[in-house]
Amino acid sequence: MPALCRDCLTTFDAGARCPACASRRVAAHPELFSLSIAHMDCDAFYASVEKRDNPDLADKPVIIGGGARGVVSTACYIARIRGIHSAMPMFQARRLCPEAVVIPPRMEHYAAISREIRAMMQEMTPAVEPLSLDEAFMDLGGTARLHGAPPAVMLARLVRRMRDELGITGSIGLSHNKFLAKIASDLDKPHGFSVIGQADTDAFLRDKPVSLIWGVGATSRAALERAGIHTFADLLRWDRSDLHARFGSMGERLWTLARGQDTRRVSANHPVKSISNETTFATDTADSDVLDGHLWRMAEKVSDRAKARDLAGRVVTLKLKTADHRLLTRRHSLRDASHFADTIYRAARDLYDRGSASAGPFRLLGVGLSDLCPAAQADRSGDLLDPAATARHATERTTDAIRRRFGAQAIRKGRSLR
Repeated sequence: MPALCRDCLTTFDAGARCPACASRRVAAHPELFSLSIAHMDCDAFYASVEKRDNPDLADKPVIIGGGARGVVSTACYIARIRGIHSAMPMFQARRLCPEAVVIPPRMEHYAAISREIRAMMQEMTPAVEPLSLDEAFMDLGGTARLHGAPPAVMLARLVRRMRDELGITGSIGLSHNKFLAKIASDLDKPHGFSVIGQADTDAFLRDKPVSLIWGVGATSRAALERAGIHTFADLLRWDRSDLHARFGSMGERLWTLARGQDTRRVSANHPVKSISNETTFATDTADSDVLDGHLWRMAEKVSDRAKARDLAGRVVTLKLKTADHRLLTRRHSLRDASHFADTIYRAARDLYDRGSASAGPFRLLGVGLSDLCPAAQADRSGDLLDPAATARHATERTTDAIRRRFGAQAIRKGRSLR
């Protein structure tokens, strides 16, 4: 059986140890050297960056997230052992792990490191499709002659380079399509390298829960369970037409994915359609000062992410969920595309003031930016109705420069402390 040492990149017939360096970090699979669709997912990326930058955090539980009313963005594996996970309310995370070190996210810093990782990927193949700052699909089909090595070896080389040059680890999923590659990358985290081949697809999926399917959340899972569908084996018992009749277009997707089929191509030009940030409150609130503080922090995060990607947007969206679970969405089209936190905040605040406030209390609040374009097209004409905007934007540029040099918390607006 083909095998690969993930440490020294030696290829050999399967064995428990590498014959060259005696490492036990061995990937072995009958189709190891014939598969070419991969998914790379950094291991607890934000937390790993913070630990890399501050070695004193190496053995401590680290949470990246907001204040007492915020949510967890990510947590290191030490913290995850304590039950902490992404999107968990911060108060709950602090209760589970009171000794955790909580660090506000530094999105521009993470984005800069993400660009370095992406550059490494693009040296291997032009077919790189980022999903977020810390994960991407790659299609390495036809690259073996160029690199003198099969895709599996190049992927092992990639994560070794990430570790040695950037101090960041990642997990690889290798398969024959995107659906299975993404599943595979999560099978052996952290530092994982997992393979799902053509021949073992049916056996691998059969007893797995349908929650493995990307996009099947709590609501979809409940609907499937009401139909008696818990596993992929349950899905396989349904006719295609019956799944479509019961679940519409989702039924078609379920039928194909139940058989491990996914014809989507890895697209290097897959566009980012929107940038957003939202939070669910521990306690429903209608307090305008509290909500205003959250609006500003979310506008800052959306702005940071847009700037990190050199993007701007023409439409600001405000999302609210009321105490009785009604979802309210409001949109405002800007005069010019922008990526400034000040502009995003003012548009979101105006949407809130114009008819939304009376619907409270609220359990969820979100801010988004869409109709995206290159940052070079942003804020060209200025705002004739708000002459002071130009000065505020200049101040924001200065603030960004200070944060890049001295850290995200070096300078903050008073409203962010609400």
